[in-house]
Amino acid sequence: MNTSQKRDAVMFALGLTIFAVLYGLMEAGIIGSFWKLNILIIGINIIMAASLNLINGYTGQFSLGHAGFMAVGAYVSVVLTTNFHLPFLAALLAGGAAAGALGCLIGLPTLRLSGDYLAIATLGLSEIIRIVLMNIQYVGGAAGFSGIPHLTTFPWVFFWLLATLFIIKNFVNSTHGRACIAIRENEIAAEAMGVNTTKYKVMAFTIGAAFAGVAGGLFAHVFYIITPLSFTFMQSFNYLIMVVLGGLGSITGAVAGAFVVTFISAILADWPEYRMIIYALALILLMFYRPQGLFGYMELTSLAPFKRFMKGDRNDG
Repeated sequence: MNTSQKRDAVMFALGLTIFAVLYGLMEAGIIGSFWKLNILIIGINIIMAASLNLINGYTGQFSLGHAGFMAVGAYVSVVLTTNFHLPFLAALLAGGAAAGALGCLIGLPTLRLSGDYLAIATLGLSEIIRIVLMNIQYVGGAAGFSGIPHLTTFPWVFFWLLATLFIIKNFVNSTHGRACIAIRENEIAAEAMGVNTTKYKVMAFTIGAAFAGVAGGLFAHVFYIITPLSFTFMQSFNYLIMVVLGGLGSITGAVAGAFVVTFISAILADWPEYRMIIYALALILLMFYRPQGLFGYMELTSLAPFKRFMKGDRNDG
């Protein structure tokens, strides 16, 4: 087993340990219903933040339309489970495929843009998706889609979270991921070296949109009703905050950012008027003292304690 495989095995074992502890506490009734719900939301937000980080952090694009792809996945999955009685896994995969296909379709023209122009285009597309859903009576229109079965459980969210992080991590470490990073660092130089920049930007955009669709399906089946108001610009901005707070270009940072933002939101549930103030202050302080985010480009596996642990493991072997 090489070093990369050992790191993956250690992180997988750590993930299973966290799952076992949290699941045991939930089953024992130590974690109440309020925090059970918020743990599900944290897991879904980690999927959203990691998938957005692939677009914004690793490929260097500025997308503000991630909530739109989440909406597509949510509505496709609830229609399939509620109206057509398909299995939950099939509905999630279909929601992810629909969001990914839409991401590819709209990515081809929009990803020729960059910077602020791309942000405006993706924001506009997200709002178009939301307005279209508000005017389709088959999915409830502005009133929302109700009667959704409560199928999302902690095991579903956690193992989709692990799958998302594993797939994105391996994509980033592949030749495709290196091409995306090259585009982020200098798109002109990457194109001069023969990198098909449009192809790789669309590829990253499609993968990110697909995982956002899966997260949307999980989110929709937490509640018994969803409305287009669940997928506004503020939701996209919220996921962007998570990515920036954790660190653009770090999967660990996306996890940390999603956890911190969702945890703050949960503990301030009784004081919603202070939540955005605290978000803003946290971001201002972060930009002053750590503009690269909590982790920057670093991963958990590159930190000194983890390296010492792996070194000790090799010595023991």
